[in-house]
Order: sequence, then C-alpha cells, then structure tokens
Amino acid sequence: MDLIADMLLIFGAAGVAFYCFILSRRLTRFTNLEHGVGGAVAVLSAQVDDLTKALERARAETAESGADLRALTERAEVVSRKLELHVASLHDLPDGGSPPQAASSAHAPEPRSAPTAATAATPSFFATKRSTKEVA
Repeated sequence: MDLIADMLLIFGAAGVAFYCFILSRRLTRFTNLEHGVGGAVAVLSAQVDDLTKALERARAETAESGADLRALTERAEVVSRKLELHVASLHDLPDGGSPPQAASSAHAPEPRSAPTAATAATPSFFATKRSTKEVA
C-alpha cells in the first residue's frame, strides 16, 4: 500500500512539474516584447505617441485656418461697407442714361419718375436711400 501511495505521489509531483513548465513557457511568451502583451503595450504606446503628434499638428493647422478665416472675414466686412457706400452713392445719381448737367445751369434737377417694374422688383436693401453717415 505504501508503494502505491508513493507511486501516486511521484506521478502527481511529475504532473505538477510538467504543468509548471508549460505555465512558465506561456508566461514567457505572454511577457515577450515582440509577440506577447509586452509587444502589444509597446505598439500601443508608439501609436499613442503618433496620435499625440497628429493631434498637435491638427491643432496648429486649425489655429492657422482660424486666423486665415478671421482675416478673410474682416476683409469681407470692409468690402461690404465699401459696397454699401457705393450703392448709397448710386442713389444720388440722376435717373436715366443722360449725362449730368453742367454746374452753371440754373435749372432745378428733374424729379424722379415712378418706379418701373425692374426697380420695383429690387429688394428693399437697394431701394432705400441712405446717407453716408448711416452707411459708415
């Protein structure tokens, strides 16, 4: 009986040693820097660094685009003010295609005629007469 118990203990110890050997190999592969979790962590770390650099480049480009957009918006506002001033000054011109009369003539300017179908269809923005103080 003792012999059977000793044999079972030896086989059990051999099985546990073999199991520990298998676990040791698996753990070595698991922590391997090239193929295991260590490699995965290294790859993820490199990807995080790449994404951080890409994010910084995107932020710089966004800031640059924002500055360009602000400059273009300011330029458009200046041009818009100039156009409003030009449109307002067009209302001061006499109607029709006749050239303006000389300053020496004593005649009063001709009264404006009733709006035609073409001028009646224009938006109220162009139909209103503004002074230069209102435009500026």
